[in-house]
Amino acid sequence: MAVNDPRAVSVVILKGGVGKSTTSMNLARQLAERGDTLFADLDPNGHATNGLGFEAAYQSDTNLGDVILEGDATPTDIIQPTEYGFDLLPSSNTLEDVEKDLAGAMQGSARVKSKIVDPLLGNEYSYIVFDCPAYPGMLNNNALVATGNVMIPIEPGSSAIGGYKRTMERLIQPAREYIDVDVLSVIPNKLSDRIDQQTEDRELLENLNTASFEVNPESGETLPEVVPNFARITAEGFDDIDAGRIKPPKPGIRHRSVLSRSLQHNQPLQDYDPESDQIEHYEELAEIVANGGVSR
Repeated sequence: MAVNDPRAVSVVILKGGVGKSTTSMNLARQLAERGDTLFADLDPNGHATNGLGFEAAYQSDTNLGDVILEGDATPTDIIQPTEYGFDLLPSSNTLEDVEKDLAGAMQGSARVKSKIVDPLLGNEYSYIVFDCPAYPGMLNNNALVATGNVMIPIEPGSSAIGGYKRTMERLIQPAREYIDVDVLSVIPNKLSDRIDQQTEDRELLENLNTASFEVNPESGETLPEVVPNFARITAEGFDDIDAGRIKPPKPGIRHRSVLSRSLQHNQPLQDYDPESDQIEHYEELAEIVANGGVSR
């Protein structure tokens, strides 16, 4: 795909509580500034759907299962307009059952692609963002087949890199036996500590910015090449920080209470607090999707 072609992307990591729904929702909000955008919630817990105030849609009798299984519903039957520039394909309280049914369905891993992405991407929408479950399964397989692009949010902590590696090993690499999957970006998220000291934030950033393993075999891209510019620090940069030659930056998406408050008020960050210093980071993530990768 070329720059600014219609593009679908899955926001995924096999670990809960890392800000996946917050990332995907705010990514969709910023993509909506660039073109018609659909935010698709494939997570059975419906955190994003309910967080946007669509509890009734989450419990509706007509739902995603009726679209992608043997029902006669179409995406337009369940897509909800929002006040924030993007449309919502809501999650459902029956999605766990849909997950099981997909396992026995013909071409069960391609249903989201054939029923949702193929008819909508490039026709109704320039961008589609999928918020994915935190466990491997048919819904995640469907998202990867449907999009071929992933963004992986990751937070500091002892299991941070483990969650990333688990996602690559258990989800993305198996999918690559059948389809091309590009990692557009790995996103350091929920950072709060200093990085001129040996904190978990520092450890995460050093790991992401210096690791040599490949993330995209076809292009040969390594992990540092898919770190957003707002979190990119070279080895020389760390040396300058440690020597006191530069003021320690605050890279990554920072832990801000306003992010959780915005969800409590059923709003993306842009609409809840347009002055937030984190909005520019979500704007860069939208640029990465539009460009099909990180641009240095």
